[in-house]
Amino acid sequence: MPTIRVELFEGRSPEQKAALAKEFTEACVRVLGGSGDGVDVVFYDIARQDWATGGVLWSDKAPPKPAG
Repeated sequence: MPTIRVELFEGRSPEQKAALAKEFTEACVRVLGGSGDGVDVVFYDIARQDWATGGVLWSDKAPPKPAG
């Protein structure tokens, strides 16, 4: 079964990561078959100053607007 690498900005809670890992695992089992025990999800928290898009560090961009 697969190993899924998830790269995201730091700051997500353990509960959010657990929920995402569960969803990925369920999707893999549904689509690929097999057992959820064979699905690995690895999280990589990345600081905003360590990620750039379009040549601009995310730490230099305006902060994201709150949801809602």
